[in-house]
Amino acid sequence: MSSLFDSRRRALLATLAGTLAAPMASAAPAAVPVHGYKVVHSYPHDPDAFTQGLFFHDGFLFEGTGLRGRSSIRKVDIETGRVLQAVELPPEVFGEGITQWGDRIIGISWQEGTAFVLDLKSFKLWRKFNYPGEGWGITHNERELIMSDGTAELRFLDPLTFKELKRVRVTAGGRPVDQLNELEWVNGQVFANIWQTDRIARIDPRTGNVVGWIDLTGLLPANQRTGNDDVLNGIAYDAAKKRLFVTGKLWPRLFEIELTAPR
Repeated sequence: MSSLFDSRRRALLATLAGTLAAPMASAAPAAVPVHGYKVVHSYPHDPDAFTQGLFFHDGFLFEGTGLRGRSSIRKVDIETGRVLQAVELPPEVFGEGITQWGDRIIGISWQEGTAFVLDLKSFKLWRKFNYPGEGWGITHNERELIMSDGTAELRFLDPLTFKELKRVRVTAGGRPVDQLNELEWVNGQVFANIWQTDRIARIDPRTGNVVGWIDLTGLLPANQRTGNDDVLNGIAYDAAKKRLFVTGKLWPRLFEIELTAPR
C-alpha cells in the first residue's frame, strides 16, 4: 500500500490503541501478551524491493514485490541479498503475498483479483485463478491456503481448486483486528504483519484470537527509513532450523530474530 492511504492508517492506529490498551474491566479478556525481540543476524536486502510476500525454502528466500510496473517474484540468496532468479508480473498488476504449495509458488495481487501459480524451479507460469475482493498476504497450513485481504478476516482456500472453504474473524481482547497483511505459518499459528505498524500478530487459526503480539519497534533505525511506505512487511520461517526472518518494504536489511519473553 502507499502513503495515499493515510486516513486508513490513522483509523488503524486508533483501533490498535484501543485493542492494546492496558487492563480493561475485570470481566474483560486478559491482556494479550507482547513479545520483544533479539536480533540474531542482519543480512543485506534489496532496498528497491517493495516487499509484499516472503517464504523460506531449501536454503533460499522467495520474495514477492509490489508496485505496478515493479512487481516480481524472486529467489534470493540470504547471505548476500542477491536475486538469483526472478519473473516480472504484468505491469498493470500490483503484486502482493506469495507462498509455496508443493512444487508451486502462488502469488496474489492487490486489486486485480488474480493469482499467479508458478513452477517452483523454473518460475514458468502454470495457471492463474481469480478471487473476489483484495489480496494482501498468503500462507498455508497442511491442508489449506490462508489469505488476508486487509480486513479482520482470514480466508481459507482449497490449494488445488482455490475454492474458498471458510473465513475466520481475527480479534484481540474481543475487538476485530484488521489491516492483516503479509502472513506466515509458524508452529501452528498464523503470524501476520499489521500494515503501517511495527507489530506482528500471532493468531490462533481455529478461533481467530490474537494470542500474542510481537513488537519490532526500532528494528530498522529511523535514519535508515525514507518515508511512510517503507513499513515492516515480510515474515519467513525456516522450520528445520527454527529461524524467523523479517524485513520491510524498501528496507536495506533482512533480520533473523528471536522472540523474547512477553511483558
